[in-house]
Amino acid sequence: MIDLVQLRTFVAVAEEQHLTRAADRLHVSQSAASAHVRAIEEQLDLQLFVRTNRSLELTRAGLMLLRQAHVLLNEAAEFASFARELRGKIEGNLSVGASSDPTTSRIADVLSALREKHPLIAVDVRARSTAATRQALKTGELDLGMLLGRPVDANFTYYQLETVKFRVGGPIAWKEEIERADWAELAALPWITPSDPQLAYTAMLEELFGARGLELNSVVRFDNSALGRALVQSGVGMLLMRGEYALRGEREGLMALSPIAHTEAPILLAHVKSRGNDPLIQAFVGAAAAAWPDMRLIASLARR
Repeated sequence: MIDLVQLRTFVAVAEEQHLTRAADRLHVSQSAASAHVRAIEEQLDLQLFVRTNRSLELTRAGLMLLRQAHVLLNEAAEFASFARELRGKIEGNLSVGASSDPTTSRIADVLSALREKHPLIAVDVRARSTAATRQALKTGELDLGMLLGRPVDANFTYYQLETVKFRVGGPIAWKEEIERADWAELAALPWITPSDPQLAYTAMLEELFGARGLELNSVVRFDNSALGRALVQSGVGMLLMRGEYALRGEREGLMALSPIAHTEAPILLAHVKSRGNDPLIQAFVGAAAAAWPDMRLIASLARR
């Protein structure tokens, strides 16, 4: 029999196409992740991956099994959820994905409210990007996740926590050029852009510039917003950033802001719909409502 831990490792390796990244995502050693994949291949007598120069690619058999693995992991999560309903006890473990910026997710406030009302619930908080959180919710690695961006998954239940404003800013030495630049001139300046095409920042930049037929002059890529802001202040390039950080940088004379380039995106709390009656999920949602008084249930933009 293949256990769920091995199956979850297989899914992570398949999605990351890289053993080390999958191991980091699952918080296990690379040797353990490799052993999990090898155990599945041996038990099934199938080759699931082909190693290329820089990645692991699924074989045809691996691709077909990946779809079924997603189904099984979701069913396992639903099974555990149903068992908790029958038991009628609010105790257990939750895995929650949140932004690496605690002020963005208010995760400390949420956990404080949860601990006060439900001290028997243990929580494992993992810093994840929105794209990684979505994938982990689908495979059952995470029970809940805080996301930045649109509610695009039809199988998720979404709660909107707040709407965040974003501004485009750059080095203070470019102040006059930035403030008078039109869209094409902004795009032509050196840019610091997200390294992951699935990040919410990438989608917002596409809405701002791609929709106008413009391509950014990307000179540096980043995967951490704090690092991106530091690069702006060092004079490296332009950056899309949260409005409060942009305005603070402007007040402190560290950066200049474009008067025309701004947008907004919602911060969401999400879980798979099938787990809506899970007492653990309900407890966390209740704690989130205490930390975000204006939290509201919203509909997904996607259709089944």
